[in-house]
Amino acid sequence: MTLKPFAPIACLLALPGLGLANEKTVYGLNEYARLKDLDLEVAAKLDTGAKTASLSARDIKRFKKDGETWVRFYLAIDDAHEHPIERPLARISKIKRRAGDFNPEEGKTYTARPVIELEVCMGRALRQIEVNLTDRSAFQYPLLIGSEALKRFDAQIDPSLKYAAGKPACTTDANSDE
Repeated sequence: MTLKPFAPIACLLALPGLGLANEKTVYGLNEYARLKDLDLEVAAKLDTGAKTASLSARDIKRFKKDGETWVRFYLAIDDAHEHPIERPLARISKIKRRAGDFNPEEGKTYTARPVIELEVCMGRALRQIEVNLTDRSAFQYPLLIGSEALKRFDAQIDPSLKYAAGKPACTTDANSDE
């Protein structure tokens, strides 16, 4: 008896199993995020239309520490922190200005924002992401998570859901690259 006719059928039956390795986590339009480095939990807006993540900060100053450029800032989140936070500067991000935000006298079509790296937990996933610092106190959510960070979370966004991942439940030994 030959098994050749069964080989294509066996391959077809195995195809659904291949998709299991690439399962994406479904998140809602809004999720709770734990900023592990800052020991703070905040509500976040997940925005596939934004490229970068943004954290609400004020009094943002760059300074030198051991020959490296660092950033000192205060969180602009309901008096979350009264003390300054200091983190190494990862890079400067150029954020496109909206039409209402453009000042023709300045001539710049972008805003330069400092970027830091933070460990963020959503659901059970702990990832290190880049976050730019800007004052978001006029917005409902102090943290906006854009598409670059969402890729790191293997996120699939369902805008009809809110807080689908529940409260952050990352363990301290979670690998941030998985």
